[in-house]
Amino acid sequence: QVQLVESGGGLVQDGGSLRLACTASGFTFNTVAMSWYRQAPGKEREYVAAVSYTGAVTDIADSVKGRFTISRENPKNTVYLQMNNLKPEDTAVYYCAKGRTSFSNRPYFSSNYDYWGQGTQVTVSA
Repeated sequence: QVQLVESGGGLVQDGGSLRLACTASGFTFNTVAMSWYRQAPGKEREYVAAVSYTGAVTDIADSVKGRFTISRENPKNTVYLQMNNLKPEDTAVYYCAKGRTSFSNRPYFSSNYDYWGQGTQVTVSA
């Protein structure tokens, strides 16, 4: 069965950095896009970033552009989210998601993804 396990979350100060990882199993990882979403308390789930099946194409939400990058290591079945210059408003549970296809020209639509991890908490203190 498909499994997505996120790791790397934690507590960090304003301006700090974290790298999240999502390790996948149960499907052919190098054939589908992967993405990261986040959800803050009392808010709707928000798209953060997506990466194509090879890693050659990425998309980053405007809210984090210039601070976050997404990448993947297909031999390790892992997708990463590097988060720099973190701000208190980045505090959320971060989820990775498995794509239905190799990549979408509208990667921000959640309908592009069919499996989700359990999430990892990121807390940024002021």
